[in-house]
Amino acid sequence: MFGMSKEIDRLVDIVAKLRGENGCPWDREQTHKSIMSCLLDEIYEFFEAVEKDNIQMIKEELGDILLQVVFHAELAREKGSFNIEDVAYYINEKLISRHPHVFGDVKVGSSEEVLVNWEIIKRQEKGKENRKYLVDGIPKKLPALFKAEKVQRRVARVGFDWQEMNPVLNKVEEEFSEFRKSLEENKPDRAFEELGDILFALVNVARHNKICAEDALRLSVDKFSRRFRYIEDQFKKKKISLKKASLEELDNCWEESKKVVG
Repeated sequence: MFGMSKEIDRLVDIVAKLRGENGCPWDREQTHKSIMSCLLDEIYEFFEAVEKDNIQMIKEELGDILLQVVFHAELAREKGSFNIEDVAYYINEKLISRHPHVFGDVKVGSSEEVLVNWEIIKRQEKGKENRKYLVDGIPKKLPALFKAEKVQRRVARVGFDWQEMNPVLNKVEEEFSEFRKSLEENKPDRAFEELGDILFALVNVARHNKICAEDALRLSVDKFSRRFRYIEDQFKKKKISLKKASLEELDNCWEESKKVVG
């Protein structure tokens, strides 16, 4: 922990200078809205670093995320709204408040009890006490798979959940059957809705098996991309355009890619 405050203070000063009168023209032009995508980019780069288990990358990406936090705090400080100290104070108080089993006298017997208490405490917090429903307060901008899992976890905490795996799998089959029927009946709007139901049901399968659907899908996309790059490389070596290759040739190369690149 030695030197942490010094380096964070240094970062705050650097950002303030970048935003200052003689600072960087680009940094001075930015607003909370203009750099929203920057934070999202950094978070996904952090995800990639964790998936690679690359400690150096994890450290660097956390630094990039910290920069975004400090930058947004500096934007607010300039307008007299709040500063980085207020941000730290808020999260410190929230962590203490939401962990009465650590910082208070509440007794819990499992992580499930912790989550139940967490939701109760959240609904009692200032600004959140007027939320009418359990699923309120979930960010609208979350990626759909993340959002589906979060909604499912919320309602599961009050017992609205299957306790066995078979009904969860049966629900996927039921939704797929309805999707197939809508296609056969040429009802595109209904098919659109039913496809969403399939994905929601699959997220439920993933959740019940402690799998992050977002991570699983990203892994599959990466795997597909890796294999298709192999196909492109092979046809480039043969000086054959992919557009002129037959489906059989492409499929044979695809099967080969599974053995070569995994």
